[in-house]
Amino acid sequence: MTDFLKTSLSRRAVLQTAAVGAVGINPALRAAVHAQGSDAPEKKEVKIGFIPLTDCASVVMASVLGFDKKYGVTIIPTKEASWAGVRDKLVSGELDMAHVLYGLVYGVHLGTAGPKKDMAVLMSLNHNGQAITLSKTLADKGAVDGPSLAKVMAGEKREYTFAGTFPTGTHAMWMHYWLAAAGINPISGAKLITVPPPQMVANMRVGNMDGFCVGEPWNHRAIMDGIGITANTTQDIWKDHPEKVLGCTAEFVKKYPNTTRAVMMAVLEAGRWIDASLANKMKMAETVAQKSYINTSVDAINQRILGRYQNGLGKTWDDPNHMKFFNDGAVNFPYLSDGMWFLTQHKRWGLMKEHPDYLAVAKQINQIDLYKQAATAMKINIPKDAMRTSKLIDGVVWDGKDPKKYADGFKIKA
Repeated sequence: MTDFLKTSLSRRAVLQTAAVGAVGINPALRAAVHAQGSDAPEKKEVKIGFIPLTDCASVVMASVLGFDKKYGVTIIPTKEASWAGVRDKLVSGELDMAHVLYGLVYGVHLGTAGPKKDMAVLMSLNHNGQAITLSKTLADKGAVDGPSLAKVMAGEKREYTFAGTFPTGTHAMWMHYWLAAAGINPISGAKLITVPPPQMVANMRVGNMDGFCVGEPWNHRAIMDGIGITANTTQDIWKDHPEKVLGCTAEFVKKYPNTTRAVMMAVLEAGRWIDASLANKMKMAETVAQKSYINTSVDAINQRILGRYQNGLGKTWDDPNHMKFFNDGAVNFPYLSDGMWFLTQHKRWGLMKEHPDYLAVAKQINQIDLYKQAATAMKINIPKDAMRTSKLIDGVVWDGKDPKKYADGFKIKA
C-alpha cells in the first residue's frame, strides 16, 4: 500500500472514531467523513453485470446487505442473459464491472474472444463449485464418469455434443480438460457448443447435448429434473480452482481507482459474510434464488453450497472442497498463475496460434497491487507468492514456471 493511501485511510479512521464518539453511529455523518478522504470513490454508482449462477452471490449480497454503502458506493446488480452479452457491455462501457469468467477477461484482452480491449481482473470471486453433467440417457448406457464415457463413445459411434458457456471461459476449458483426461479429443472426437448457463437444462431436456459443464445451480437442477447426472465436480478436476472473477476494463481502473477499490472491499466483505456461517449461506441461497437473480427454487442451491452432493444415481457425499467465496482470504487473491493457466489451455486448444508472453499478460491484467491495498485495509491475509502449485485430474502439475512447455506437453491437443 502506498504511504499516500495509508495516510488517507488512517486519517479517515481517526475522523470516523471522533464522529462516532461524538454523536453515536450516524450513517450520514460517517458517509460524509468518508467523502472527505482523498480515497473517496470518484463514481458513486457502479453497474455490475452478473449471470444467474450461485457464484454471483458475493456481488449480490454486497448490494443487498449494504456493504457497498459502507465503502461509499452503490452497487447496481444487473442481470444478463449470456456471457457474450456481458463481454459486449463491458467493452462498450454499458457495464462498469461484472461477475465474469476468468478466461473471458483474458480472451478479450488478447482479442481471442471477439472485440479486443485492455482488461482487468480485480479479484477472484469463488473457488470450486461447478460440475460436469452427463445426460440420463448416456448414464443409462453406462457413461457415469470420464473413462466409462470414453468406452460408450467408442462402442457407439455417432456425433457426441457437449456444451460450455463461452469459448474461452472456464466451463469450456474444464470440459475440454476433462474429456482429454479421459482420452477423448474434444476437437476431433466430439462437438463442443456454447449455451448460456440458464439454458443448459432446457437444451439437455430436448436432446440437444450429451453433456455440459456449467456453474451451479444448473447441474443440481438437472438431477432434480431427472434429466442428468453429475459425472465429476470441477474441484475433482482441480482442487480450489479459480472460477469467476470481478472484472472490468483497464480504462475503468485507471479512471476510477478509488471506486474500484471500494467495490472490491464491499465484495470481499460479502464473501467473508457468506463463508462465516451456515445461517449466512442459507440466507444467501434464499436471496439469490429470487426471480431478480437466479430465478430457481432454494433447494436447487442450498445443498451444494454446503458441500452436500448427490450424483443422480443414488450416491451422496459431503465434499469439503465445495464452493467457497472467501475461505479466510485464500479465495480472492488474483494469482498470476491462475490467469496464465487459462492462456495455456487457449493455446492447447488452438484458440491462439502463437505462445503469448504468459507472465507479462497476467501482470497486465491481474490487479495485484490494488487487491493488496483493499485486503490490507481490511486486515485480510495476502499470500507471499503470486504463483501457486496444483495437481490436476490427469496428474499433471501446474506451477506457472514454464507455461510454454506445459501448454505444448499434453498428448491430446488441437
